[in-house]
Amino acid sequence: MTFAVDPEASAHWWGEVLNVPVNLDVDGDSVYAWVMVAGVEYGWHQADDERSPRGRSPVVYWAVDDLDAARKHLLDAGAVHHRGPLKVAPSRRICQLIDPFGTCVGLEGP
Repeated sequence: MTFAVDPEASAHWWGEVLNVPVNLDVDGDSVYAWVMVAGVEYGWHQADDERSPRGRSPVVYWAVDDLDAARKHLLDAGAVHHRGPLKVAPSRRICQLIDPFGTCVGLEGP
């Protein structure tokens, strides 16, 4: 789970990018939105800087078969470069991107 100013918009952007359905749990003003990818739930909760400051969450890394192609797909969809690609092992590279809603995500792969 990560925190976003607009969890629903974040989830819909990722749902479109990953071509998966978006799930919503709305309780009054509180929204939790998520997508399921390969059995893993990736979710967004309403940002609350007093209780859960943004920027203190760990960076989620997606394992991909082709880092360059996945990175290009996200950049073309509106994400922006943050850092990398970096070679961290002989057959392992990583990079980080910022989605249009300010969430930092990583990619890991050859």
